Amino acid sequence: MAINLKTAVVESREQRLGTIIGWHGRASDLARESAYARGGCDGCSGSDGRKARRVCELKGPFTQGSVCSEQMVECQAGNVRNAVLVQHSPIGCGTGQVIYNSIYRNGLAARGLPVENLHLISTNLTERDMVFGGIAKLEQSIRDAFERHHPEAIFIATSCATGIIGDDVESAAGHLEKELGIPVVPLHCEGFKSKHWSTGFDATQHGILRQIVRKNPTKKDEDLVNVINLWGSDVFSPILGELGLKVNYVVDLASVEDLAKMSEAAATVGFCYTLSSYLAAGLEQEFGVPEIKAPQPYGFAGTDAWLREIARVTHREERAEAYIAREHERVQPRLAELKELLKGKKGYVSTGSAYSHGLIAVLRELGVEVDGSLVFHHDPVYDSQDPRQDSLSHLIDNYGDVPQFTVGNRQQYQFYALLQQVKPDFIIIRHNGLAPLASRLGIPAIPLGDEHHTVGYQGILNLGESILDVLAHKKFHQDLAGRVKLPYKKWWLEQSDPFLLARASQPSQAAE
Repeated sequence: MAINLKTAVVESREQRLGTIIGWHGRASDLARESAYARGGCDGCSGSDGRKARRVCELKGPFTQGSVCSEQMVECQAGNVRNAVLVQHSPIGCGTGQVIYNSIYRNGLAARGLPVENLHLISTNLTERDMVFGGIAKLEQSIRDAFERHHPEAIFIATSCATGIIGDDVESAAGHLEKELGIPVVPLHCEGFKSKHWSTGFDATQHGILRQIVRKNPTKKDEDLVNVINLWGSDVFSPILGELGLKVNYVVDLASVEDLAKMSEAAATVGFCYTLSSYLAAGLEQEFGVPEIKAPQPYGFAGTDAWLREIARVTHREERAEAYIAREHERVQPRLAELKELLKGKKGYVSTGSAYSHGLIAVLRELGVEVDGSLVFHHDPVYDSQDPRQDSLSHLIDNYGDVPQFTVGNRQQYQFYALLQQVKPDFIIIRHNGLAPLASRLGIPAIPLGDEHHTVGYQGILNLGESILDVLAHKKFHQDLAGRVKLPYKKWWLEQSDPFLLARASQPSQAAE
């Protein structure tokens, strides 16, 4: 499906990609269901001649803890340097500013950039504004943002409240853009618009594509590659530097100018297709910047294919092959030692969708057993619709199946049952909310605060060393497990179904 930049409102992931947030079974079964879904709607024939169907989605009985699309806009548009994010919302929607400010400052320090605080402003909508409208507050907040910070762009994040009262945010943004002489970008990210928060990534990237990216660049930089990422350390510059390429990191920690010049780059890559799918596809469709269509750069198979495709697109094949050979030779001795040290260990991955697929690949390169994983959503297809970006199938084809594979939007009540089924020696997480429960079960967690820790060949060794570090402290977690009591009743702890009382949204059997 083509990306539509004529409207200010991004299509949700459910509409574009068929995203689900509830599923449980073997990873190979989910990959097969996704292949059927890509074949068309119910009753349409798939590539293998069988009738296609949608992915069967389980519905949980309640939601115990999650986040929303607006928070993803807060952590992306709010993390653009030389810009301000105005949250048109009640003040409670801005609670994420505290943690995101810490992450932003740490990210700037890790990249060697000047450390500063976020520039975020809330319109602080009240009950009165819900009755009479909040446009006057929004316009005043935008003018205040301009006077205080002199930004090069102002982003506006909508909220459930503004969606309910129907404030005309686009009109306000349009006339203030003319008044202030800088882009004023509305980002429609009301929390109830989508069942999964990843739509918020797309909302930010939609606005950037429409109003920030330079429409008619006067030059093309054939050595520049856009890298869509979060706050991770700079590992891509050394890797791509081996091919004679420069890195333009976007969206988080980028300047407005970094975003504008994305149209001048030779190609676009990402470390996680959940995050990069929309922006990369839009840059190719609207600005002719090729998206690198290859597996993600995790493990030998993924990193080899990723580098070779970058080299093909940028005409650097010989340099890529020489680099690949050197890196294979360099990491093999320590990898052999790590595999021996980790023999018999069992891991569990609980992160975002495509990122989890990459981490499991790295664990299996290390010889670690992986019987289960919890991913926070599943996209049967990415925006490019290119099979080379099917990260789940790449995992299965190159590293084998995952028998206990679960899709769920970070629910604590599910996690206990999942860990009891697999009984891992450690878990890998990106969101710390799941770590305390695992610790109470005697299972230590590796929190990947640096998203790039496991990227590339060195990333395999990095993760192996991290596993050894966390296992060295396992006694602490075992002692904790013996001295704390879980908040769940006995009958609940005896449940084996992570989707207790769940129901399928449609028949699970394949159509004939």
